Amino acid sequence: MPRGHWWVLASVLAALVAVLFLATSVLRGDGDGGRGIAYDRGPDDLVPESAASGGPVLDARTTTPVSLGIPAGTVALTFDDGPDPTWTRQILQVLAAKQVPATFFVTGAHVAQHPQLVREQSAAGHEVGLHTFTHTDLATAPPWRTRLELAASRAALAGATGTSTTLLRPPYSSMPDAVGNRDWQAALRTGELGYLTVLSTHDGLDWQARDAEEIVRGALPQHGEGAVVLLHDGGGDRSRTVAALGGIIDTLKARGYRFTTVSQAVGLPPQTTPATAFDRWYGSALIALVQAALAVPPVLDRVLAGVALLTAARLLLLAAAAASHRRRTANRPLPSQAPRPRVSAVVPAHNEEATIASCVRALLDGGCPDIDIVVVDDGSTDGTAAAARSVADPRVRVVTQPNRGKPAALNAGIDHAVHDIILMVDADTVIAAGAAARLADAFADPSVGAVAGNTKVANRKGLLALWQHLEYVMSFGLERRLFDLVGASPTVPGAIGAFRRSALASCGGISADTLAEDTDIAMALCRAGWRVVYRGDAHARTHVPETVSALWHQRHRWAYGTLQSIWKHRRAVKETGVAGRLGRRTLPYLVLFQLALPLAAPLMDAVALYGLTTGTTSAPVIAWSAFCLAQLALAAYALHRDGESLRHLWLVPLQLIAYRTVLCLVTIHALATAALGAGPRWRNRSITPAEPHPAPV
Repeated sequence: MPRGHWWVLASVLAALVAVLFLATSVLRGDGDGGRGIAYDRGPDDLVPESAASGGPVLDARTTTPVSLGIPAGTVALTFDDGPDPTWTRQILQVLAAKQVPATFFVTGAHVAQHPQLVREQSAAGHEVGLHTFTHTDLATAPPWRTRLELAASRAALAGATGTSTTLLRPPYSSMPDAVGNRDWQAALRTGELGYLTVLSTHDGLDWQARDAEEIVRGALPQHGEGAVVLLHDGGGDRSRTVAALGGIIDTLKARGYRFTTVSQAVGLPPQTTPATAFDRWYGSALIALVQAALAVPPVLDRVLAGVALLTAARLLLLAAAAASHRRRTANRPLPSQAPRPRVSAVVPAHNEEATIASCVRALLDGGCPDIDIVVVDDGSTDGTAAAARSVADPRVRVVTQPNRGKPAALNAGIDHAVHDIILMVDADTVIAAGAAARLADAFADPSVGAVAGNTKVANRKGLLALWQHLEYVMSFGLERRLFDLVGASPTVPGAIGAFRRSALASCGGISADTLAEDTDIAMALCRAGWRVVYRGDAHARTHVPETVSALWHQRHRWAYGTLQSIWKHRRAVKETGVAGRLGRRTLPYLVLFQLALPLAAPLMDAVALYGLTTGTTSAPVIAWSAFCLAQLALAAYALHRDGESLRHLWLVPLQLIAYRTVLCLVTIHALATAALGAGPRWRNRSITPAEPHPAPV
């Protein structure tokens, strides 16, 4: 069994989760959301008076922090939270028209989204500083988060412009006299990392102003004092900022103010330097990762929409087919007065000593008094043959052969069968009274080549078995009603199914080409022009796996065998008649709902859980809840239609979470092994049902 594909799957899922969290981190700060609000910064008793009453630039890169002021008649315009594809470019146009430099404090996430805008800022002669990567409050962030935020934003700037900077404006910062103890400690920490902390002296409050005039009033210094003016070019609707900017510049120019960058305003050399080669490489990779991450959610939305549509289509299709099938069976003509065709039953068995006698006795009571029963003991090492012979009835014959596998056992039974209708039953199955007769009645229609019976779970003890019981009723039962309407069922279950001998002969008997011989033969019959129909009133109870390991092995073989059968009979899409219905109706259903949907269904669960835990979106949660309710309603209908109790309905939500995930993983396993060419093989020493893998319930 190949193991490498599980590592690939785990890696893909881990990468998807990481990308989702990265996209969430980037997008979470895109709204207006009060990002300009100066929250209560707490006590300030640890803040030196020189800093609280000093200038707006704090240099804590040495053991003695220094506050740097702005000379009189000098203004440094600063813009936070960009770059933004709408507002940054408009602000750049105003600054260019007025020939005024400015300083832009950019968030790394937005730099990674719009690197061209930062390059335009630098090319126009403006100064660029950092504003963290995700607009994190450094006063409350742990030291590791501070280092990560600054390193990521610095890398993004290096990847976008090839430069680095030591200018930093902490998010939610304000003026020097509003600095609290936590802000001070954060400034000391960032100083140790080599950064200058830039505050402001005048706040235009453009994040809350009602109009441009209000922004202008808040941004204007008085009496010729020097100023660092705080505005925003991102983080929300900045149309009022754009409208106010020209008025601010014109008014200050009229008062004789000089415009410059922050570094020049405090008499420092340019704080922008060429980035190292590693920082440029790292920054470019980070930008590519962010842009890829941001491309994932829209794609994921489309995938989830497709999954939701497929799921809804399947539920509606099954519900409509069940209702239509009910009307058809209610109007089914009475059995013909012609003699019922005689039936031969073939029971392949390997080490079935415990169940074979019950199986044979049930066949004798199946409603066909003249039934001929052939038990094929396929190399059993226990008392299977003796147990079969213990049913003292002349209608029962036991044939023994070396262990050759189920297809060979079935063909041997067919060779020894006397009658023209061949009933095939697994050795661990007990058919209901009259089931054989109902199957035989279906052959009154000469176009019918095979009839599928209604398989039910016998051992309904334990959670796993009960989930399979629900699956057999909801998925197998409803889908067979749908395929019956089409007249091209893709399988006749090994537990209970009947065949016309001439139809089997036209296909060359039971083939061992695939691991799902009952699917292969049903498709072959359809391609030969025979109808494969369903009798929901022909019941049989069969035993199902009671451990996850046994279930996995069984379903993996089913899924792989179904893949093999679909591929073997793929040319049916070009054929006509019953074969054409198989190729253009049944096979697409199998591909969409038994292969494609299981691959994507866990994605819907994962994204719903992700949206629920992160609070980013409620749409997947709503879709999942609606799907769960629809599944409950369909399950109730299916159980009622099949005459089953509704007391196990409460298991359906758990089934959707746990059991369906297992089935989806089985399908992924089967597809991976098919792609790697390492599919499962028959265990010749065991004969087990090979029913095709159902779509996830």
